[in-house]
Amino acid sequence: MIVARFHDQLAQFAPYAQLHTRLAWVLCALPESVQCDFMEDTTFRITLEDYTPETGWKLFMACPTSGGMVSRCVVLRSKLNDTSVGFTDYVIAHEFAHAFLRNGGWGEITDIELAADALAASWGFSRPNAPC
Repeated sequence: MIVARFHDQLAQFAPYAQLHTRLAWVLCALPESVQCDFMEDTTFRITLEDYTPETGWKLFMACPTSGGMVSRCVVLRSKLNDTSVGFTDYVIAHEFAHAFLRNGGWGEITDIELAADALAASWGFSRPNAPC
């Protein structure tokens, strides 16, 4: 099962029940080819943002190699625990799309944000409409 492979990475989200549940659900909802791509890549990570006001960020990720391999780290904020399920799922899928695309384009879409949105939408996670 995909969640078992990422158990250690998902464990840090346990204090944020909704975020932990949504993260596991979105991860399992991704196409099998995407799940396998993540599982087979030792540089792929899912982590919780570690920001302290007046101190700054702390983030550990694999360094890019000279052979062109890039680090693929999905960083999520704890405040996603308090957002709507649709928005939370979209943000998670959007960030997974960035990781899958290695922060590049998708097909003819060269803008990395639009590419991540389009790929996430193709997985069933469209950007929610902004509230009026």
